[in-house]
Amino acid sequence: MTTAGHISGRTAHRSNVQTASLAVGAVFLLVGLLGFIPGVTTNYDQLSVAGHTSEAMLFGVFQVSILHNIVHLLFGAAGVAMAKTDSGSRNFLIWGGAVYLVLWIYGLVVPHESAANFVPVNMADNWLHLVLGVGMIALGVVLTRDHTSHRHSKT
Repeated sequence: MTTAGHISGRTAHRSNVQTASLAVGAVFLLVGLLGFIPGVTTNYDQLSVAGHTSEAMLFGVFQVSILHNIVHLLFGAAGVAMAKTDSGSRNFLIWGGAVYLVLWIYGLVVPHESAANFVPVNMADNWLHLVLGVGMIALGVVLTRDHTSHRHSKT
């Protein structure tokens, strides 16, 4: 018999870092799906495959394209998949956060109206990428700090 928290007689336990990875991944999956829903995404008829010419705006604020939405979906799937282990969760949060910091710098350096803005990003995306990058890295470090210090102190 299966009850909440028990699977095949074993207690299912998810660490805090795994929960964080799963939650972040789920949010990215949700955002990726919402980017394809008219109404949630304004100017949906102007959603393009990629590039700065996409005038579709998720929640009327964040510039998106089909590529941008697919990246959110893939990133979300990675977070959910990597949440199976502590090390996978930590890697997803820290390295994923690093990717978002690179995207933040990309958004600051690349002119928004240039062909190089293929993702596409706008100023709202830029600042969200900064918050995501710092937040994800912080979660990955803080939620595994005790675990990694115990592992290194046993030598």
